Amino acid sequence: MVCALGAAVCFGTATVLQAVAARQAGPGGGGEAALLLRALRQWRYIAGLGLDGLGFLFQIVALRSLPIYAVGAALAASLAVTAVVAARLLDVRLRGVEWGAVGVVCAGLAMLGLASGPEGGETGSDTLRWVMLAVAVGLLLLGLAGGRLSGPARGLVLGLGAGCGFGVVEVTVRLIDSLAPVDLLTNPAAYALLIGGGAAFILLTSALQRGSVTTATAGMVLGETLGPAAIGVVWLGDRTREGMAWLAILGFAVAVAGALALARFGEAPETETAEPKGQPTGR
Repeated sequence: MVCALGAAVCFGTATVLQAVAARQAGPGGGGEAALLLRALRQWRYIAGLGLDGLGFLFQIVALRSLPIYAVGAALAASLAVTAVVAARLLDVRLRGVEWGAVGVVCAGLAMLGLASGPEGGETGSDTLRWVMLAVAVGLLLLGLAGGRLSGPARGLVLGLGAGCGFGVVEVTVRLIDSLAPVDLLTNPAAYALLIGGGAAFILLTSALQRGSVTTATAGMVLGETLGPAAIGVVWLGDRTREGMAWLAILGFAVAVAGALALARFGEAPETETAEPKGQPTGR
């Protein structure tokens, strides 16, 4: 759980940096891949990617010892970290209800920590590995075509797609049972992990730059928690401590609900004047 919370701190801080960079990358042209390339020219986006990489390492360690539902809820709680970091560095004012939501997230994670058992012993079937690869490819195609989407559902679709991409990463980490090069090259889950992670970044960058980011972030939270948690319980054998399933379900619901209440903190400030305290204007 310490590693899962470490991942949440890394991801939550990275969100603040990447959201500002994605906004300042501008609409431009060339589609979603071009938007990602423009964002990559900004140092805050690169710093955010570095934190994402560190968070991913923490996430892998957590997924090797905890059920997916516990890790997923902890990662959704990164929005609480984002809210606190935004309040500190970007002078964003948190209302009383939002500080309450941060406390709700912490309470939900505490309940999950008490109720979670060890990770499930199932390694997953080859069918599940191929399904994850197919989902990852579909999400990549969605990410490349994201610029053509329009209407009020755009933000929700992009955010849900990004969350599903991160969910593919969560599941496929558990489906890779050998790190030998030969085994990795023949394991569809390894390709699903890479493609799903790449698709998630493209979709998230587009969601942060266009449309209702609050809606997109809420979709992302749902996509990266509900599906992977169900797969972990049904196909990978994730369980709770004896007699504590009710506490795990309650903790999961409370943590995700608190994260959804903080969804607006996936969005960067609307103006370029909102710079970190004590830092010069500009990037």
